[in-house]
Amino acid sequence: MPRTIVLMPTYDEREALPVTADRLLAAVPDVTLLVIDDGSPDGTGDVADAMAAVDARVRVLHRSSKQGLGAAYLAGMRLAIDEGFDLVVEMDADGSHPADALPAMLAAAERADLVIGSRWVPGGGIVDWPAHRQLISRAGTRYAQLALGIDVADMTAGYRVYRAELLREMLACEISSQGYCFQIDMTRRAADLGARIEEVPITFRERELGRSKMSSGIIVEALVRTTAWGIGRRFGQLRSSAEAVRRTPTLR
Repeated sequence: MPRTIVLMPTYDEREALPVTADRLLAAVPDVTLLVIDDGSPDGTGDVADAMAAVDARVRVLHRSSKQGLGAAYLAGMRLAIDEGFDLVVEMDADGSHPADALPAMLAAAERADLVIGSRWVPGGGIVDWPAHRQLISRAGTRYAQLALGIDVADMTAGYRVYRAELLREMLACEISSQGYCFQIDMTRRAADLGARIEEVPITFRERELGRSKMSSGIIVEALVRTTAWGIGRRFGQLRSSAEAVRRTPTLR
């Protein structure tokens, strides 16, 4: 199997982390798990250190304060590239992403540059989410599809596998978005680079332990930025079309 690292950001996930990690390492024993803890007040970082002390597959990246999901993933991605990993996985620590779906996602990465664990393709779904949460998720990803003109069913999905070659290109530019916005941003950047994107169906479950970090601010940020990106893409397409017309020889 290609060298694979799973990035698992944490903030106050003391109860959920050991359960999620055990499921992951049982499903895919040959991966490296990198816990990226943003100075959790509940001692999640200490729990991660204790796990690493008894299992060489577990590593911990400590960050001094809560700097956001996107910043945590970017730190892990840079480490993965620097250390020569072939595949880089994003996975939540709260148990919502099914570990038993990862082997299929890694298999898909043999032919794709970005694999997304998708809730909104045939065979995918959500368990234990209230109707309004599902509506927000569906509406958000549909709006991103239309605004950006990218045919990906689950633009906001956080369960992903990236090939290191793609990430290396993506990280050549500055990325500052967070949360839902971060996943949409990374999807559009991959599409702009001509990446092969494949979606694998997963069943997403509401977290079993701890509390959600979702907020209205994260949703608003995603809406505003996605709108701006969509406008920028449309203007870019118009400029390209106009330039192509200008360069077309005129028959006399």
